[in-house]
Amino acid sequence: MNHVIRISETGGPEVMQWETQEVASPGPSEILLRQTAVGLNYIDVYFRSGVYPAPQLPFTPGLEGAGVVEAVGEEVTDLAPGDHVGYAAQPLGAYAESRLIPADRVVRLPDGIEDQVAAAMMLKGMTVQYLLRSTVALNAGDTILFHAAAGGVGLIACQWAKHLGVTMIGTVGSEEKAALAQAHGCTHTILYNEENFVERVQELTGGRGVDAVYDSVGRDTFHQSLDCLRMRGTLVLFGQSSGKVEPFDPAVLSGKGSLFLTRPTLFNYTASREDLLHCATELFDVLQSGAVKADINQEYPLSEAQQAHKDLEARKTTGATLLLP
Repeated sequence: MNHVIRISETGGPEVMQWETQEVASPGPSEILLRQTAVGLNYIDVYFRSGVYPAPQLPFTPGLEGAGVVEAVGEEVTDLAPGDHVGYAAQPLGAYAESRLIPADRVVRLPDGIEDQVAAAMMLKGMTVQYLLRSTVALNAGDTILFHAAAGGVGLIACQWAKHLGVTMIGTVGSEEKAALAQAHGCTHTILYNEENFVERVQELTGGRGVDAVYDSVGRDTFHQSLDCLRMRGTLVLFGQSSGKVEPFDPAVLSGKGSLFLTRPTLFNYTASREDLLHCATELFDVLQSGAVKADINQEYPLSEAQQAHKDLEARKTTGATLLLP
């Protein structure tokens, strides 16, 4: 019998229940995937808590995983049973031993990319790809500020920014996390609990400010992030771990130097099959070259997803976390 995590009402980690659920045969454009690893991401917390509304209740959370194709629908021609694939996409449902998923939302894994690496890297790695390569097309010599530099997305960004020749300033919560970020290529780190990060950014840039700020924190850092930007710089708000940003007057952007503000999501940047394959291929390329490495620092049985969420929200995790079916 197939086991899944089910959520019948939104709330804290305790709303996630370990249940049994049968899996149907795949529809014409679907595959049946036996999962070998599931990725844990902060967006899972948003759906569990109700910050992001799920399509319906009850639901199975999770947007990232990898495994082996067990069966394919009659219209699926580019995948076959036995193929290893990964994904980081809607629909929800990754917290499961096996699941159905649209075939056009998964990517066949190239040689040398193991299932666990894909499950740890697809969502976070493709997020970094679109942030650094598409939302703002960074070039060698650019300088950026990246909040939560020792987190799962942050550590990948440290490596990728270094690969691109970009100077990265990262905010972190402890000396240990500062050392971790620096070991992954972050040029400068700022302890946000002890230092004023706006003042430090201005010092490090000689008063110019950075070309872009990548902010997944939201409410607690938003306005200070704007103060770190150079004239016509870009604030990329791609998360809200501290809560939603309060409404503000857009004229603030002009008053601070004709700034740009965007609120992107991975799902918009990989909406088409072509965009998904481009994003995933560029991620696989940097992984295979060794420029970016997967840091799988925590593993939990899928049945212990409650504890994994508690640790994630308490900022006890670094790098990537896997849930193992």
